[in-house]
Amino acid sequence: MSEFLARLDPILKLLPEVKKPEVTPPLMQKLMYSALALVLFFVMGQVQLIGLTGQSTQQVDALQTILASDIGSLITVGIGPIVLASIVLQLLVGGGLFKLDLSIPENKTRFTSLQKLLAIILSFFEGAAFLGFGIDGVGFLHAAPGMFFFVMLQIAIGSIILLYLDELVSKWGIGSGIGLFIAGGVAQGFFWQVFRPQDQFGSAGRIFQIAQALLEGNAYQAFVGFVPILFVILIFLVVVFAEGMHVNIPIAMGQTGAGARFPVKLLYVSNMPVILAAALFANIQLWASITSKIPYVGAAVGGLAWATSSPRSGGGLSLIEGLLTLGITSTTANEIIQAVVYLVVLIVACIIFGRFWIELGGQGSKAVSEQLDNSGMSIPGFRRDPRIMQKVLDRYIPTVTIMGSVFVGLLAGLSDITTASLVSGTGVLLTVGIVYRLYEELAKAQLMDLHPALKTFFGEK
Repeated sequence: MSEFLARLDPILKLLPEVKKPEVTPPLMQKLMYSALALVLFFVMGQVQLIGLTGQSTQQVDALQTILASDIGSLITVGIGPIVLASIVLQLLVGGGLFKLDLSIPENKTRFTSLQKLLAIILSFFEGAAFLGFGIDGVGFLHAAPGMFFFVMLQIAIGSIILLYLDELVSKWGIGSGIGLFIAGGVAQGFFWQVFRPQDQFGSAGRIFQIAQALLEGNAYQAFVGFVPILFVILIFLVVVFAEGMHVNIPIAMGQTGAGARFPVKLLYVSNMPVILAAALFANIQLWASITSKIPYVGAAVGGLAWATSSPRSGGGLSLIEGLLTLGITSTTANEIIQAVVYLVVLIVACIIFGRFWIELGGQGSKAVSEQLDNSGMSIPGFRRDPRIMQKVLDRYIPTVTIMGSVFVGLLAGLSDITTASLVSGTGVLLTVGIVYRLYEELAKAQLMDLHPALKTFFGEK
């Protein structure tokens, strides 16, 4: 397999890339690049594909915010290929099929280039999948006769543009492009569902529906309508509170042995396990639709799709709204069973991806102990040796990784059950985490602008 990767090197070197700045850009310039990427993302969502005759996307409507996609536009597949490429390579590296020591800078560069190449290939593949590979009545989108390849090309180009916008934000902006696109899509969808004015068919945003129920004297209906908004607020507060929970490991700095602390947060894995799990589930839904007419295979993939999708009550209500409105019926009982299965599968997936992510992201015990040792730090009471520090960190990091993965998985699943009628619950969880980290990045960038000497401390130029 090493020979195979070596043969790919000439191709990987041909891939275009966004050049990393030689000097860290000032804060205002970072904000400008991030804003530019977000504006382009929204503009691409308004550019409709040429050559379509129709679409049937109800099966994946709830997944659009998670994948930062808008089916039927240039961002039809959104960040799906980017995240799926990351998942595939994590499994290959974690399983030992690709032997890459990511602590070596050259291998990390190769891994990033491989991920980019695979994402570009998957952009075309998923574009074809959304069109049912040209088979009438199978895909979510229906192309006019003779327009299949042209429509697929548009979808792929849109995804590739998002790939490079993500790279632009990561190197020149604040945070990550993937996070920015998810947060932007979720915020847009939420405010539209809550505050949109009444249209010609009498449909209006949730606030107007609640006001109408109160005017009619139906306080219980108004309460049921407010429940999803209440849960969005609760999710926001819980995530912000959890972001501050951490364990402090005492460390000594330099020759003087000055005391300091190394914090290990409860959300040490951030929200990446949920992003990866949600992208995997989205692809399962896609394949369930494509293979639905294939005997045995369709049933097997359909079963996976059932286990990896959040239940929805009739009329687009969330499960909690269905229970408050209808009570326990045979339908809601089946939805409760599906919800329990979905929660278990989501939590297990988050634990697996959480363990992979800390190792690949250089956040595992071994990588952190080497970073601390290279910075001249040690743990008081122990001999300065990265192997000893690793054993101490092993008491905390693996446990916190599992606890954090379970927490974000459980919170994402409960969010889907309670807020699905307004916006994806997983999307809400991701957005809160993304915005919180964006705030931390902004504070860090502002601090470095005020005190340039800190750039060396943070590893910036």
